[in-house]
Amino acid sequence: MSKQAKTLNERELQRLLDFVATTKNPKRNRTILSLTHFAGLRIGECAALRVCDVLAKDGTVRNQFTLSPEQTKGSSSRTVLLNERVQAELAVYLQTVRVRDPKQPLFASQRSSGFTASSLTQVINGIYKKAGFDQCSSHSGRRSFATRASSKGISMRVLQKLMGHKNIQTTSIYIYASDDMLRNAVELI
Repeated sequence: MSKQAKTLNERELQRLLDFVATTKNPKRNRTILSLTHFAGLRIGECAALRVCDVLAKDGTVRNQFTLSPEQTKGSSSRTVLLNERVQAELAVYLQTVRVRDPKQPLFASQRSSGFTASSLTQVINGIYKKAGFDQCSSHSGRRSFATRASSKGISMRVLQKLMGHKNIQTTSIYIYASDDMLRNAVELI
């Protein structure tokens, strides 16, 4: 079995977000990382997002949206819920986007109108590496999301729905049981 992407704790995530402020497209990069770390999106789902997915007709950022089967892995739609932190990140980022068409890609690349899953993966992997997180990959945000949710007592069934998994065993693979989580669990008994 291949080694799983490293998860980031709160301190490491803050260090990553601080580093992102020094990158070429800081607001875009911070928003993408926020979507993976705080909404559990896959990088391919981030690449597939359109402005109209996250921005309501009245100009406000939605608190949830539905990804179409074409935008997800597994060819089934799923609803994504956004907490206030992610909504705020999106609002700041959207101020930098010139919206010509609500169906345009949310994240534009330099060479084309939007990223592919592969090209966005390269960007995010490069950010982790430059920030000094060698064991991280584009999947680290999603794994960190699952681990953080589990450590806060969110049930596996709820987490399964949030991540869009059909099988609960798939969800369980994402969770990293840290020493702190184990220690806290023993204290609850």
